Amino acid sequence: MKKMLFFAVLPFFLAGCAAQKQTANANLGHLNSRADNNISALHDAAQSVSPKPLFKSTENTVAALQINKDGLLEEHVTKVEALLVCVAGEVVYEDENGLRQTLLNGDYLRIPPMVKHWVRGVQDSQLLLIK
Repeated sequence: MKKMLFFAVLPFFLAGCAAQKQTANANLGHLNSRADNNISALHDAAQSVSPKPLFKSTENTVAALQINKDGLLEEHVTKVEALLVCVAGEVVYEDENGLRQTLLNGDYLRIPPMVKHWVRGVQDSQLLLIK
């Protein structure tokens, strides 16, 4: 009798689990799409330089920055220390103190506050700027 009841209820249980899984996948589907979670999807490829806010908390910000080949992020200063991370491509960072640093995939550089600096794209590049 218990076996019969078990096999009678089993299809309903499995159908309920499948429905819950489909709902969960539908709610989280946007997190699994590589195209939606790729930094390059944030930018218009036609723009030479394209900064986009990626994450902002109450104390810090993270911006996705695209610099195309021969693009120039013009001279500027940051009021706080920042971290520039090259995710893809190649850029050259230069500052008023004479520092000239090439950044490749995975390279990062600390940018001191109140120092004039600029960044030039050697290749189409994707970067993260963390402040």
